[in-house]
Amino acid sequence: MIRVFVSGCYDIIHAGHLQFFREARALGDHLTVSFASKDVLWLHKGRNSSLPDEHKQALLMGLGPVDDVVVGRGEEEGLDFKEDFLRLRPHVLAVTEDDQYGDIKRALCDEIGTKYVVLPKTPPQFSPISTTEIVRFIRAPQESPLRVDFAGGWLDVPRHAKTGGYVVNCAISPTVSLRHWPYEKSAGLGGSGAWALLNGKDGVASELDLGVGWQDPAVISEGGLCVWRSGPRPSLEVKTDGAMLKGLMALRWTGNSHSTPGVVDQGRNYDAIEKAGATARDAVWNSDYVQLANAVSQSYQVQLSEAMRPLAGDIPGLLARKYCGGGFGGYAVYLFENTTARDEAVKQRGLMPIEPFVWRG
Repeated sequence: MIRVFVSGCYDIIHAGHLQFFREARALGDHLTVSFASKDVLWLHKGRNSSLPDEHKQALLMGLGPVDDVVVGRGEEEGLDFKEDFLRLRPHVLAVTEDDQYGDIKRALCDEIGTKYVVLPKTPPQFSPISTTEIVRFIRAPQESPLRVDFAGGWLDVPRHAKTGGYVVNCAISPTVSLRHWPYEKSAGLGGSGAWALLNGKDGVASELDLGVGWQDPAVISEGGLCVWRSGPRPSLEVKTDGAMLKGLMALRWTGNSHSTPGVVDQGRNYDAIEKAGATARDAVWNSDYVQLANAVSQSYQVQLSEAMRPLAGDIPGLLARKYCGGGFGGYAVYLFENTTARDEAVKQRGLMPIEPFVWRG
């Protein structure tokens, strides 16, 4: 009988583990799986185990390719299974190509004549996923806000950041979920950031990988009316609950979809953008709604200078308006003098009312 041995944390069992166990079992006649105990997980990973050790042991034993399960309790990092390994003296130790403890495992095998086998990468039977990704997905919220940006947009793109500049934005409701999305798609409201959050992803990393800025996932995750310092990563200066915006905001769909990556490097007046961001930043600190509307109007003038089409402005009680996101389509945000004017515009002009969103709990 050829005995095969594998080891790992196996804290949250997924299909990738099962595929590995099948491939390891095919190397011999008997497979022993060693998993790190709860104490080892805490010592080396700094996290609690997903299950008590005895439950995890029973779960692993129930898998078809697995013949025996042992619990690694040793404190030497990467070799918590050493005591059981030396006792069982398996014929084969199977590891994956990305095993970071290869050198010390190979040396252990040499001590007792065990064959050290690196299993090659094979096409996954399921989309690859890690324990970290599973934990993020479990912790992901069931709903998420989107966002409107008021001023300083583009200063969140690392290559266009300006020291001393500010980005001002606000998370909004109605919220969205994986099953309910009451907005148009490709709309300039940070939908990709919300989608990443709902799927347990790192939204900031995802946006930066696209070559755009971080403001969408940053404010969506934070909630509220926020002032961010311009720079390569989100740096929050101040957040309020956005109460001064309640009952005063609405969206208008322009009829055309929006794509930030397509216009991120277009020439624009960054000095004027920085000035609008500073005005909006002071407005938040001063709780001055009229000053914030002025910053929005400054931002809109920059957008017009980029040849964006003028937005309808002949609406009673309207204080300010601008395209959301990079413009050239998507939604536009409208700020009104009072709630009555906002609600009348919603009724007469078909605008969509929105409110500031703050995470609870």
